[in-house]
Amino acid sequence: MLIRRTVKDYLILHFIVLIWGFTAILGLLISLPSLELVFYRTLIASIGVAGLIYFKKESLVVPLSQIIKIMGVGILISLHWITFFWSARLATASVCLAGMATTSLWTAFIEPIVNRTKVKWYEVVLGVIVISGLLVIFQFESGYWLGLSVALISAFLAALFSVLNGRLSRRHTPYQITFYEMLAACLFALVMLPFFSELMTDQKAIQWAWTGWDWLWLLILGVICTVYPFSVTVELMKRLPVFSINLTMNLEPVYGIVLAVLILGESEKMTPQFYLGTLIILISVLIYPVLNYWNKRRKKAPLTVS
Repeated sequence: MLIRRTVKDYLILHFIVLIWGFTAILGLLISLPSLELVFYRTLIASIGVAGLIYFKKESLVVPLSQIIKIMGVGILISLHWITFFWSARLATASVCLAGMATTSLWTAFIEPIVNRTKVKWYEVVLGVIVISGLLVIFQFESGYWLGLSVALISAFLAALFSVLNGRLSRRHTPYQITFYEMLAACLFALVMLPFFSELMTDQKAIQWAWTGWDWLWLLILGVICTVYPFSVTVELMKRLPVFSINLTMNLEPVYGIVLAVLILGESEKMTPQFYLGTLIILISVLIYPVLNYWNKRRKKAPLTVS
């Protein structure tokens, strides 16, 4: 029974990663500009998480000073999603996901700064390898340089808020953090709409109206791609090793790129050099948690005297 339960948990984990890989495609299917899209996504997610909190009878009582810190991270999340969907519009879903594949390595450099620890030698080496992969992509896909650059900014923001969330999680429940972050992300997108609507789209007016199947894609994005993965991941973390979860999460760009080609067809097919550069990045990303795990095990190993 235990083996069956573990296998089921890993299948669910891969399904969650597959869902997250689908978000860039949803961003292209929805007709709304990036900022309006993020507003609706975070609005739906806020309501969804509030429903979870009510159902599970969780507390939302947090000191005001901590709420301000959590909501500050929520603004970073909002900027991350805005640049994420904007990148997919500027280039393709595949290019966006290739840039997002650098998130783990951005984290490797940001975390020592925030937590005041040393940068590890293998993080520097892997960072150089990632840069070489990006250079391959830029060389042969120069038409997508702007979209890839925005994706790299989005990956940096994702790494930054992940590290900050790690610090917040020591003091607050995941439900408290997610609710206030989604609320802040929604409010930030709403306030910024008049300023950024002209930058993000050719239309000067804010686009509130949904067209076609937008309502369905937004519900999928807000509930299935945001609230559902969050609630299930919280449960999985109680049973699966954090190392295994983080390693599996790194497969998101792989699943996303495959889905983009299958669903969007010819518009997502890139040159062989693009996939070579992406492969170089993904290999580095997958190697990182293995080396990090090995380094921690080596430090914990007892010293032997001969």
